[in-house]
Amino acid sequence: MAIEHPLRVAIVAASLRILGGQAVQAERLLQGWRGDRRIDAWLVPIDPVPPRPFDSLLRIKYVRTAVTQLWYWPLLLRELRRADVVHVFSASYSSFLLAPLPAVLVARLLGRPVVLNYHSGEAADHLRRSALARLVLRTSVDLNVVPSAFLRDVLGSFGIPARTVPNTIDLRQFAYRVRDPLRPRLLSTRNFEPIYNVACLLRAFARIQRRHPEARLTLVGSGSQEAVLRGLAGELDLRHVLFAGRVPPSAISEYYADADIYLQTPSVDNMPLSMLEAFASGLPVVSTGVGGVPAILTHGAHGLLASDDDDEAIAAHVMTLLESPSYARTLAAAARDTCVQYEWPRAREGWLAVYESVAERQATSVTSTDSCSSPARTI
Repeated sequence: MAIEHPLRVAIVAASLRILGGQAVQAERLLQGWRGDRRIDAWLVPIDPVPPRPFDSLLRIKYVRTAVTQLWYWPLLLRELRRADVVHVFSASYSSFLLAPLPAVLVARLLGRPVVLNYHSGEAADHLRRSALARLVLRTSVDLNVVPSAFLRDVLGSFGIPARTVPNTIDLRQFAYRVRDPLRPRLLSTRNFEPIYNVACLLRAFARIQRRHPEARLTLVGSGSQEAVLRGLAGELDLRHVLFAGRVPPSAISEYYADADIYLQTPSVDNMPLSMLEAFASGLPVVSTGVGGVPAILTHGAHGLLASDDDDEAIAAHVMTLLESPSYARTLAAAARDTCVQYEWPRAREGWLAVYESVAERQATSVTSTDSCSSPARTI
């Protein structure tokens, strides 16, 4: 049956105060829907800021979790009530319990259809460990949506069907530039958490710097391992390493523009937006080939891949690019050509189909229930 428009979509996700891929992707969706006649979307932040003086409690570890939950649940009750569709971003482990699970429960309480947008590269381990997560994804949401075929296959291995809608990138934010000459100016924009294995990147850079003493490395990000990584940079006697800290999405393009090669060495990954941003900027990419990375970067076609935690191979790939700059430029150009499939018009069609399908299903279910519960007419 036809659904009247615009559909009201509550997007439950981290705000940009939690700077990461999900927050950036949620913001891009909101920007894409702005002014669209088919969808009226708004953010329901999983990290609401309470009023004074309670906001000061957010600075206290553990206490901030309790305080956030006290404001998060009432916010869900208020905001999801006015939605036609609830779009919930989801990670794994404890964050699954604290953010998406409450949103799913409240949406169900209010009778709203739920789209669970699962992003975690740790999905296999999370779902293996958590019977609750498996139950929720199988029975409590109307549709699971993932950004990559890799994650679709992981969920499928647990008997959880999922639809794929890729992450989206605004190419207007990133200026493509041919690197000629190609300089040893390296960039990474992954946060300093164990799954991103930035230590491997530092070890690779030590090898590179032995051959190219003038090489520079900029690390954009923050996280629990920052002190450890700074210490490792000192132990390796690295020079020209800049820890740039957190950079807002509005300024990140400047770092891509200033670099010549993009590096990342995650041990777990899904569909990193950072790689798409590097593609859009004209940077040749070297990465570990873990998780969903090979689904968006074919080795020898769009960049170069190495095995997990193999700093020697990472360094060798970078030196191959520096010694064969024309090859590096060919890889970068081919990678840029793939970005068209991640632009907003294509993502828009994917999400529009998702929202309309669950809204129609909900409307049909309500109509059917009302019809069945109506008293029979006497003729």
